[in-house]
Amino acid sequence: MSGTAASRRARRSGPGQRGRIDDLFPGCPGDEQRAIAEHACQKYSGRVGRSAAAKELEATAVELAVRAHVRHVYTSYDDLLSGGVPRDEARARVYDAVVVRLREWQQGR
Repeated sequence: MSGTAASRRARRSGPGQRGRIDDLFPGCPGDEQRAIAEHACQKYSGRVGRSAAAKELEATAVELAVRAHVRHVYTSYDDLLSGGVPRDEARARVYDAVVVRLREWQQGR
């Protein structure tokens, strides 16, 4: 994607969603907030950030996007999936690690 298109996408996912992430998860680093907002809002992706709820910045939609980011970036979730573990079981295995990171970010750590 060109720099110009990336800039437009960042503005669309922009400060509103990143600000809402910061409101709910003040410990989430700024670069992570940008990555979450941009990923969640990719056009035609069907991701939570493209939903009407996310566009209204509802807490549940924002939390789902942050939760997914944590699951994929901070746990072995993707390795479990690629190793043939069913999605529900992989999510169950990483659940505690996801909850710990979310709590840290909610508490500003």
